Amino acid sequence: MSAAPATTATTALVTGGAGLIGSHIVDAAVAHGWNVRVLDSLEPQTHRRGRPDWVPEAVEFVKGDVRNRRDWERALAGVDIVFHEAAYGGYMPEIAKFIHVNAYGTALLLETIRDRNLPVRKVVLASSQAVYNEGAYACPDHGRFYGQTRPIAQLQSGDYAMHCPVCGQPSAPVPTDEAAPMGGENVYAISKADQERLLVSWGRATGIPTVALRYSCTFGPRQSVFNPYTGVIAIFCTRLLNDLPPVVYEDGQQSRDLVFVEDVARANLLVATDDRADGGIFNVGTGQAAAIGDLARLLADRLGKPIPPHLPGEFRPGEMRALISDISRLAALGFAPQVSLSDGIDRYLAWIATQGEIGEYFAAAERRLRKRRVVKRAGAGA
Repeated sequence: MSAAPATTATTALVTGGAGLIGSHIVDAAVAHGWNVRVLDSLEPQTHRRGRPDWVPEAVEFVKGDVRNRRDWERALAGVDIVFHEAAYGGYMPEIAKFIHVNAYGTALLLETIRDRNLPVRKVVLASSQAVYNEGAYACPDHGRFYGQTRPIAQLQSGDYAMHCPVCGQPSAPVPTDEAAPMGGENVYAISKADQERLLVSWGRATGIPTVALRYSCTFGPRQSVFNPYTGVIAIFCTRLLNDLPPVVYEDGQQSRDLVFVEDVARANLLVATDDRADGGIFNVGTGQAAAIGDLARLLADRLGKPIPPHLPGEFRPGEMRALISDISRLAALGFAPQVSLSDGIDRYLAWIATQGEIGEYFAAAERRLRKRRVVKRAGAGA
């Protein structure tokens, strides 16, 4: 009796595989029995100490830039599935770099696969809740509606609420589904929307399955303690650990759906292995939200730092007031978040306690953002 033919293990490429989400996808893919390759530029602002020790030695590591076609050609050789996590993110003042890394880098990925006729079977893209114009809301009298970007004049007056478009009443956030209008008002959001549109149109044209995952605010171990522009939990913790108050914009009642990184990694493996996800766009979150001011107080309590948050009366134009992810579309494929906010924070704090001395980088970054008018003060002129 002849032996069954050997099967070749799936090879996955994880771009940004040294980062918060990418590294956890690497772990999940390895645990799934796949061969894994990482493409990462090791951006100094995030990876100040170079390649982190959580990238397994057994994983093939390609140090390269998504803006370089030759790096894509090296990284994509022999790849079956791509998890495209690499991105320039957060509230940084650059404009051209966001578009160059996120939009142009994604265009090069897709063009390289197409033009070289590579046998890639699926591309999973890290998109973001930032692509939405705003979250969904409900007026007590007029029901559900999708919010619109709040005018700067409204924010400068100190009015941060989302008002019903019919009667003008302040309205409460409700879960936001994937049908919500796209139209983010900051350059990061624009670049992520560009990535999505490029992916979807390319997938339709080539017939190669694609999936876009719109992540809620993701947190957990391995979130950079050096980058002062991204990751609200990391930023608040670095402030508190240096006996400084977390800086909270608006009135502290703006809210976000905070999802643990391992749940995001599980979502990626799910859509990569389920044909029902092909061609889809899915929210990834918890379906719940926390007020940012309350989050700052919770972290202070967990760290044993009785320091109340500082509310300077400032705001960031184009920022959403609230977003709760409606995850029912992904839940239909079997997804359910497994780590609560409380447990996730405990796990993050246990990790950050192992990272040695924690510096404070937000103060200098905030001055830069203020100078570039990314942050504005209520009551001040435009």
